[in-house]
Amino acid sequence: MTRYVISRLLMAVPVIFGVLFITFALARVIPGDPCRAILGEKATDAVCEKFIQDKGLDQPIPVQFAIYLKEIAQGDFGISFRTKQAVTEMIIERLPQTIELTIAAMIFASLLGILLGMIAAYWANSKVDVAVMIGANIGVSMPVFWLGLMLAYVFALLLKDTPLWLPPSGRLSSGINVANLTQLWGLEPGHALHGFVSFISNLVILNALITGNWTALGDAIKHLILPAVALGTIPMSIIARMTRSSLLEVLGLDYIRTARAKGLREIWVIFRHAMSNAMLPVVTVIGLSLGSLLSGAVLTETIFGLSGVGRIMYDSITARDYGVVQGFVVVIALIYVLANLAVDLSYAVLDPRIRLD
Repeated sequence: MTRYVISRLLMAVPVIFGVLFITFALARVIPGDPCRAILGEKATDAVCEKFIQDKGLDQPIPVQFAIYLKEIAQGDFGISFRTKQAVTEMIIERLPQTIELTIAAMIFASLLGILLGMIAAYWANSKVDVAVMIGANIGVSMPVFWLGLMLAYVFALLLKDTPLWLPPSGRLSSGINVANLTQLWGLEPGHALHGFVSFISNLVILNALITGNWTALGDAIKHLILPAVALGTIPMSIIARMTRSSLLEVLGLDYIRTARAKGLREIWVIFRHAMSNAMLPVVTVIGLSLGSLLSGAVLTETIFGLSGVGRIMYDSITARDYGVVQGFVVVIALIYVLANLAVDLSYAVLDPRIRLD
């Protein structure tokens, strides 16, 4: 087990360096003057000359890459020429919204997808199986933007003034706020934990749990339901189909027939013997779905009025604010790499043979 974990951690290192090098290289192949591509077309020659010297853009490529790695290690992603704000501060402000949305969508997709796949496999080739698979095929074919608009129309307009009404935009209702944890815990801007605690503070649900603000917690969850369902429906449908096919394959193996021959009920055969092996390809699909969730967040956040990574990436790309784009791409890519590392490590928990190897 220890060897497996260490080997996976070591394999993640070159992947991370590869991601950093690709983002570094893409920033260098932008057409035109790199200074004006980052600082804007109105930057003067004097400003550009100082910028090039400060960033080491007049140095050899290996030296530039070393400077780039040093800046990232220090959390320095530069300044947005559009907002004049440090990119690191923008990440601390915007990324928590996208993380909350992505986690909520992943929970919805995983739990409901696995449950529907198990139901379809349990009643294989029945009307229930057909209905579940038809629903999954419909779900996987619905565009995120269309589903988001339909959900907002139904639950925010048609069901207005009913107990089923759900808010169509924002993170919290007007008049409901969460505490600033940095101020609550007396952390000054220069404190070593100030950035981390600011990031945690912007995770509204976690913030409400830490401070015991149950009103804000309930309101934040209610605001997350529609965007999470819109974003998670396609992965949920894929997970349901994968769970069904994987579970049916495992249910045909010899050790499952032995368990049935011992007189175990079918539901116990599935839960105690089949699911652990059937989950391996499902976990892989869940890990790969993270990429589609992060990319789908652009449309979802725009539809539901969330100021997360997707929205700021869209605004930065249209404004050619490449410094912001580069900073967010690095962070999102690292999150994706670490999530897939977690998926690899989960294999050792699900399959004892991996631990023995």
